[in-house]
Amino acid sequence: MKNSLRLTATLASLVLAATITSCKKTQVTERDGIEYTYINEGSQKPENGEILMYHLQIKNAEDSLIYNTYDQPVPGYLMANDSIPVNNGMDEIFMALKKGDSITFTSQVQTIFGPNFPPFLEAEEELVVNLGVMDIISQDSLSQYFAQVSIIENEKRAERAKVLLVEDGKKIEEYAAANNLDVQKTENGLYYVIEREGTGPETTPGTTMYVNYAGYLLDGTIFDTSIQSLAEEKGIYNANRPYEPLPVNVGMGQVIPGWDEGLLLLKKGSKAKFLIPSPLGYGENGAGALIGPNSILVFDVEVTDIQK
Repeated sequence: MKNSLRLTATLASLVLAATITSCKKTQVTERDGIEYTYINEGSQKPENGEILMYHLQIKNAEDSLIYNTYDQPVPGYLMANDSIPVNNGMDEIFMALKKGDSITFTSQVQTIFGPNFPPFLEAEEELVVNLGVMDIISQDSLSQYFAQVSIIENEKRAERAKVLLVEDGKKIEEYAAANNLDVQKTENGLYYVIEREGTGPETTPGTTMYVNYAGYLLDGTIFDTSIQSLAEEKGIYNANRPYEPLPVNVGMGQVIPGWDEGLLLLKKGSKAKFLIPSPLGYGENGAGALIGPNSILVFDVEVTDIQK
């Protein structure tokens, strides 16, 4: 109870301080006339070459987020450089930021974004901007920061991939049952059917394989093929590309993981079907207009030649 009362008192004092501060510290930019209010004002200005880290939220009149750095892996940042020309009110605000600043203002879309504003917004629509400066760091510290964020993001991505492998696996098994496919599964989660055994020695990493292929989404949509007659039949023919077996240096990371693993199971003359869960395909990013994020892929492949 004491902690709750203390927290309540602290919050009340912060609100009062913010109210007093906001009443005393309202400024207007020389350019564009943006009237902005300090909720809190810092004191430390960055030196030229130092990096100012900030968070930025932009909301519309309905309180819906238009832009929010809190949803991104890293906050916003800019390098202090007093030789950069100040062209508008937004430049004035950003170039004057100090560590600890917390600023809020309302302005029109065209003033905030300039002429190249997002197409889903109206030029004269008013938006609320909240801007807060977290820290001032060196360029070396920024590089270290990004390296740490990259490690954390890779760990999160790996955890998400484990979940997706299970979820995608269930969908692939349902697809296989519905289409009478006698699939096998590798330890990494690739599903495959070898429809015709090839001949010759086992394939090893570094081998160049020439592969004809057709790639589909799980709903049957074809997105690519190396076979001209099939491309013409499916209405995806492109006269500006060659239609011929694709050379792949197997096991060297030149293709998606599902292909790298699957092709090592084949020999010259082999025909197979790969059913690839999204983490072994194009993952969270997808590829092109047809392959969306976390898409399960189905490939029909035929190895036409091998060169050791």
